Amino acid sequence: MTAENKNEKILLVVAQEQFRDEECFVPKQLFEAAGAKVTVAAEFKETAKGALGGTIKPDIRISDTRIEDYDAIVISGGPGSRKYLWDNQYLRELVKEADSLKKVVSAICISPVILARAGVLKGKESTVFSSPDTVHELKEHGAVYLDRDVVVSGRIVTGRDPRSAEAFGKAVLKALKKA
Repeated sequence: MTAENKNEKILLVVAQEQFRDEECFVPKQLFEAAGAKVTVAAEFKETAKGALGGTIKPDIRISDTRIEDYDAIVISGGPGSRKYLWDNQYLRELVKEADSLKKVVSAICISPVILARAGVLKGKESTVFSSPDTVHELKEHGAVYLDRDVVVSGRIVTGRDPRSAEAFGKAVLKALKKA
């Protein structure tokens, strides 16, 4: 456990269904091993189901979350993100507020689209799971798209895909140390 991350509070957002297991569980384990307290949020408090069969019980509903209670927001990806998170207005407001409060804002896989739609990627370098629609979303909202595993732009951390989950989690922890 590193002293730098002890007592830090991380809000980990997952889709209610079809979140990508590695993009949730790998960073979560890294955060907890570093001493951070992780709170899991989803649309509902019922057990969320991963695309590969994993499950996680959310601690809180996204709509009941107060971003000032956390040091960072981390949004997992997976196919469910498009259905449950991309158009979630409350989540977008959380992202905007987290950015304005100078907190670490991060997303992996297709979830950087949420950051783009919230307006926090404008003029910033970012990555996303590479598909025509996701890359278009980032560029349309003013992000500078880079085809890399992980991109750090100040306090904003984005990850490309499940293979990037560990590097993404480590980059979030490093950003927290600097925040």
